[in-house]
Amino acid sequence: MKRYIAAIMYTAIALGATPSFADNAAAADLRRGDMKKLVFHATPAAVSGQAFILPDSGGKKTLRDYNNKYVLVNFWATWCAPCRKEMPMLAELQTKFGGDNFEVVTIATGRNTPAGIAKFFADSNIDNLPQYQDPNQSLASQMAIFGLPISIIIDPDGKEIARLRGDADWSSESAKAIIAELIESNQ
Repeated sequence: MKRYIAAIMYTAIALGATPSFADNAAAADLRRGDMKKLVFHATPAAVSGQAFILPDSGGKKTLRDYNNKYVLVNFWATWCAPCRKEMPMLAELQTKFGGDNFEVVTIATGRNTPAGIAKFFADSNIDNLPQYQDPNQSLASQMAIFGLPISIIIDPDGKEIARLRGDADWSSESAKAIIAELIESNQ
């Protein structure tokens, strides 16, 4: 498998691919366990410009507001047991890696009340993740989010480079190694 990835990487570089392709291949090679479900795209995909809600301020934001850093976007719901299970792990990733080069963004999609989201975060002792909402599933629909949870990784250019369907152990050494590799590739 390593030879296959290396062959693709060198061919792409020879054909003029950007260095980030090689970095994504290096990150993809670190997938183990649940992280094997993380699919890196051969070609980065555009993300939707659809706005989502910032419940605290009533304002709006888009995924394009996160350019210049890697972003792990997690679409979830308060009623989704696998979503609830992985949220503390996502908070741990934010604590370990969050900053100028990486951020975890959580977006509750569908029927999730601000009070319900706040209660779940408080009960789970999560205070470092946003409580964003996509109540009409407009963003989720445009991003082909069918089923929950789904996590996507957006690169510093604002393109989707990877997607994971279902829950995963985001506290695993593999997940941390992948995020660390992506961050290092952007410095």
